[in-house]
Amino acid sequence: MTTAVTAGALAPRARFFPALAAVYRAQLSRARVARIPLLFVATFQSVGIMILMRGVVDGGSEARAVVAGSSVLVVAFVALNLLAQYFGQLRAGGGLDHYATLPVPPASVVLGAAAAYASFTVPGTLVTAGFGCVLFGLPMGGLWILGAVVPLAGAALAGLGAALGLLAPRQELATLAGQLGMSAALLLGVLPPERMPDVIVWTRDLLPSTYGVEAFARTFAPDPDWTAVLFDLGVCGAVGVLSLAVATWAYRRAAVR
Repeated sequence: MTTAVTAGALAPRARFFPALAAVYRAQLSRARVARIPLLFVATFQSVGIMILMRGVVDGGSEARAVVAGSSVLVVAFVALNLLAQYFGQLRAGGGLDHYATLPVPPASVVLGAAAAYASFTVPGTLVTAGFGCVLFGLPMGGLWILGAVVPLAGAALAGLGAALGLLAPRQELATLAGQLGMSAALLLGVLPPERMPDVIVWTRDLLPSTYGVEAFARTFAPDPDWTAVLFDLGVCGAVGVLSLAVATWAYRRAAVR
């Protein structure tokens, strides 16, 4: 007597936005234990830099550049540096195999992790910006622009960090790439461009966080150029879409190996 065996139908793949929300909540819960140390380190680093720069910068455009650059540096520390390390560790330890077995779109994994890490930057960025305004005597009326700068610069830097972590052949190289990226954001974002050589200024324009710094710094002017602010935010958004797309491709490439 022969018994016919029929294969059961596979469950449908999860839709993008519910999968994204699930990954975001899972990553947020996972990183919640380390939230206070991460916020402290990122914020203390940026506040310390502003205190050091206060001895050589009095005010004007240079003070605006220091405060804006130090604020966005908090985003770079978490979204670029730590995310590169996380995905490098995930790839080296076989963690991608777990996500590959789940019926979720690859983009939701990358975006969910990037959004969770970027969320930790919000309190530290606000504290850094507020302290910088008091330290350098800048107006606080433009701090609302951080509501656009943090997610857009965070998306660009998180996508870059995820791509670096997923494309690096070894975990150590992913960590190194994240550290170098954060150092570039520090040197090219915090230091006033007026004191840099032209070659360094051109290199600065290639860093996505630069446009978030410029957008925030412009709001400190007595009469901000809102067209330029919107342009800088638009560049951040465009780079964010591109870098997250590259990170998604890198995730697919790493997951099938």
